[in-house]
Amino acid sequence: MNTGKYIFAQMVEFLPQRVFDGFVIKYAGNKYVKHFSCWNQLLVMIFGQLTNRDSLRDLIVAIDAHSQKSYHLGFGKNVTRSNLSKANEKRDSKIFEDFAYYLIDIARKKRANNNFEIQGKVYAFDSSTIDLCLNVFWWAKFRKAKAGIKLHTLYDITTQIPAFIHITNATVNDVNAMDVIPYESGAYYVFDRGYVDFKRLYNITKHSAYFVIRAKKNLQFQFTQMNSVNERNGVMSNQIGKLTGFYISQYYPDEIRKVVYYDKETNRTFVYLTNNMELTSEQIALLYKNRWQVELFFKWIKQHLKIKTFWGTSENAVRIQIYCAVISYCLVAIIERDLMIYRSTYEVLQIFGISLLDKSPIGELFFNADKNDVKELLSEQLTLNLF
Repeated sequence: MNTGKYIFAQMVEFLPQRVFDGFVIKYAGNKYVKHFSCWNQLLVMIFGQLTNRDSLRDLIVAIDAHSQKSYHLGFGKNVTRSNLSKANEKRDSKIFEDFAYYLIDIARKKRANNNFEIQGKVYAFDSSTIDLCLNVFWWAKFRKAKAGIKLHTLYDITTQIPAFIHITNATVNDVNAMDVIPYESGAYYVFDRGYVDFKRLYNITKHSAYFVIRAKKNLQFQFTQMNSVNERNGVMSNQIGKLTGFYISQYYPDEIRKVVYYDKETNRTFVYLTNNMELTSEQIALLYKNRWQVELFFKWIKQHLKIKTFWGTSENAVRIQIYCAVISYCLVAIIERDLMIYRSTYEVLQIFGISLLDKSPIGELFFNADKNDVKELLSEQLTLNLF
């Protein structure tokens, strides 16, 4: 790395600019643009995510404070509230969406591992609602006096990377998002009981994929085969049978497996349904336990990246900001793996956030600092580096 470059400029080198330019050409993003290009816009948005800016004004104030460095940071000649606001409102969000998925693919390949007990691709699917002000975000009406959007996310458990994100109005029922999931043959998909829809679950079976889902209390099930169980491991029942309800038996005509599992840690009993007949009951329970990782991802990204407060009010601006948050997350994940940084993503993101305007080699941020002094380092440098 060039030690004369800012940390942020060194991070940008991990982004495939030519690929991004291809998406810009595809959607005519730079049409009639003279100064503030889509690439400049992307870097400004990433900078805002990494420095945890609360508002558009806050972001512009931070950039103006270092206006002499804008060119070297990749922001272009001049960044103003008006040109960034117009860019987020007018430029096609598909540019950033397609680039986010390109980085997702890179990050998942780099973080692929075989450490998970169950071989193969394992995904957890869930949604998270982001509340908005109805007077400002009128296009996202949710309730009588509230607006909101939903992030339907397919989370890759083995790589810790979101594989698919679908943004909808908050009024959209969660099960409807199952129609747009890109199912892969042989993969495992884990759902909470809010996604019990046997017609849609049968679609997973038709794709030669597997699902694990928590059953509802009104399940109509008739077993045809009773398998042996090991109650010491928490497995209370392991049955194969068919659904007996008039409609659901037509929606899901094949055999289905029902596993009853007692969790000693929470003192609760869970009933799981799956179309996989080969895994052990303990492995079925393990798959469902890992569903909580998507919940932790939602919590993490809401706390450490900006997807709850937005720098624009239009639907297009909201989508661009969310995809730029995903791009920032994947960028950090890629750098972690390429530089072999053995720190938590939280630590890496926080250290980057307060070091973007340093001119030291990027690796020195992590290999020369004592892990026990990270929090003290953050508190000491936060004001110095940003303002």
